[in-house]
Amino acid sequence: MERTLHLENLPRTIELERDGDGRARLVYIDQRRLPDELVFERTGDWRAVVDAVKALAVRGAPALGIAGAAAVALWAGNAGTARAVARGCAGAGEFFLEELEPVAAETADARPTAVNLAWGVRRAVALARDLVASGAAPGEAADALYDEVKRMEAEDEAVNRAIGDRGAELIAPGSRILTHCNAGSLGTAFFGTALGIVYAAAAQGKVERVFADETRPVGQGARLTAWELSRAGVPCTLICDDMAASLMAAGGVDAVLVGADRIAANGDVANKIGTYGVAVLARHHGIPFYVAAPTSTIDLSLACGEQIPIEERDPREVLPRPIAGVDVWNPAFDVTPAALVDRIVTEKGAFAPGELEQALSSVRA
Repeated sequence: MERTLHLENLPRTIELERDGDGRARLVYIDQRRLPDELVFERTGDWRAVVDAVKALAVRGAPALGIAGAAAVALWAGNAGTARAVARGCAGAGEFFLEELEPVAAETADARPTAVNLAWGVRRAVALARDLVASGAAPGEAADALYDEVKRMEAEDEAVNRAIGDRGAELIAPGSRILTHCNAGSLGTAFFGTALGIVYAAAAQGKVERVFADETRPVGQGARLTAWELSRAGVPCTLICDDMAASLMAAGGVDAVLVGADRIAANGDVANKIGTYGVAVLARHHGIPFYVAAPTSTIDLSLACGEQIPIEERDPREVLPRPIAGVDVWNPAFDVTPAALVDRIVTEKGAFAPGELEQALSSVRA
């Protein structure tokens, strides 16, 4: 039986707009405040966007791609154009690009594991270079960058919906799905990757329930996934991370769906810390393990997961009050070997990890 979803209850996560004076500003949900408060922040300062990314106010690979491009566009439309104009006409374009380089580098380096952040920055910088090379003034380049970010927002939603349609084909009727972290609408411009599959499958009446791992140490599953599913009208049960094994052993899980922050050419997947353990459990219990991600998250320049840089975060996320003599290891991500992944679902199709590089090369050709 088809289920009526309430996706209208899910706000847009990140969106570039113009204020009353026509200046560019980024609107984003401060995800640190959820689920207690739904707070929209607005800023025209590219540095504030970088800080929001580092602090996890903005998170999720596709959303980070938009944030990266938006930071470049904000700099270009505000500080960048003003500085180039103040310098004068002679060499304004070259000066604009020179000033852009450190902005782009700082933005791309804000979180090293999530490849979409650097991807979004590179896309914006490449456009700026092409425009200046063709004779565009800094102000014209800034306007074009604004338009490019708006295109990226629309593209992201379309890609997510395509992932949802492709992935829903893998979900059997009456499925109970386990997920880890948040790869939902909150991690994208709108709709989501792993939860995009949930939404598409739920609309077809295939989803009985979603079990959301709390996802220690900062609780994206407890704070974000559970909140999002409840608003959308998908039955959800929140579990502690260490309950997944017992749930699987009891026969309570039919499929595992997770997102990704970077996927190597061989299909190794970097995702939120704890994903690897869930994949091991799924294989032991004979449960299919699916990864959902846009093709922009696939990094064919890296042969395998060992080459993926893993971000280590503030120890206070694990131990708010330090204990003398106690060290804290706090990696934000782990790498799930391709051998534990059944399918990687992209907007181009669902592929076995070993087919990924050849399949995407054929599609791009």
